Amino acid sequence: MDNVKEYKILRLNDEKNRNDTDIIVVEYPFTIFINDEEFVTLLCSPKSLKYLAIGFLHSEGIVNKKEDIANITIDKDNGHAYVYTKNKNILAKKLYGKRTITTGCGKGSIFYNVMDSFKSKSIKRNITVKKENILKLIRIFNKKSELFASTGGVHSCALCQEDKMILFEEDIGRHNALDKILGRALLDDIDLKDKMVLTSGRVSSEILIKIAKRQIPVLISRSAPTSLAVDIARELNITLIGFARGKKMNIYSNFSSLMS
Repeated sequence: MDNVKEYKILRLNDEKNRNDTDIIVVEYPFTIFINDEEFVTLLCSPKSLKYLAIGFLHSEGIVNKKEDIANITIDKDNGHAYVYTKNKNILAKKLYGKRTITTGCGKGSIFYNVMDSFKSKSIKRNITVKKENILKLIRIFNKKSELFASTGGVHSCALCQEDKMILFEEDIGRHNALDKILGRALLDDIDLKDKMVLTSGRVSSEILIKIAKRQIPVLISRSAPTSLAVDIARELNITLIGFARGKKMNIYSNFSSLMS
């Protein structure tokens, strides 16, 4: 399945109206089954679905390490992921019935309690980031956002180290894009404690909590943070940077971690 579909539209402008075509991003219902129990339906982009399933379950605390997973199968035609865990009772406290989670631009993930953030361990391995490296990464990030360039309908997320981009994903949901990155990092045994995450979307408390749970020390966004995200970043010693566009950016926490 492609990430986009073409539609015939009527395009209006000041001069005249005309029939045209437009490229629309695909919204794809994706249901995750755990040990043959229906667990959740995510609304997402139909790409990197294995990473999304693992990343989501990892973020929700269903699996803590890749060794918890016995097997995973993706049925892309039907929009299903079948995940089998070594602990067959892993859902005893988590499965309260079928549920659908939005793309993350409104409600986001329903399992999180905001106070979970303060149970996360403060970042101990703080890293120094250079302004010139961030500006370089933002330029690379913008160029790689091809699906956004063609549709304007997705968020992007990247995992970086110093001035190098290691992983990149796009999705209609900013939470999904991040979970794809986290899922791939888990399966590929990538140490996240000296990495940075770039995101195109607003930084809410839920996004910040996902970062904190993985002990990632730096989060950079092209957009704005919420007040609770800033409070959590300061509480947990995470460097939070927002409005990173062109040659400008705002530092909201850990001011001393940024080098000119």
